Amino acid sequence: QVQLVESGGGFVQAGDSLRLSCVVSGRTASIETMGWFRQAPGKERDFVAAISWIGGYTYYKYSLKGRFTISGDNAQNTIYLEMPNLKPEDTAVYYCAARNGAGYEMDPWKFTYWGQGTQVTVSA
Repeated sequence: QVQLVESGGGFVQAGDSLRLSCVVSGRTASIETMGWFRQAPGKERDFVAAISWIGGYTYYKYSLKGRFTISGDNAQNTIYLEMPNLKPEDTAVYYCAARNGAGYEMDPWKFTYWGQGTQVTVSA
């Protein structure tokens, strides 16, 4: 099995920054892609960004590219999401996810493993 634990969420004001972390443990050898999703109240879970665990390539939801940055540290089995200049519309629960396949997958149903999420609230 694979376990994912997120941290770094919080309550911030518009314009502030946060860095989310996700530590993966367990059968990590099977993991090829890790990503971040977010879910705002009353909305579907939405792709944010992902990173190839082996090749290191990254991809983003088009509207978030240039705002958020995903990165990974294989030695620490950790991925990060840097979120500068946050806006109230970024308020959501942010989930870390992992899958056994590669490629530019954004469908949450294609990610097998999930963390429990970390709340990010941005006030105006």
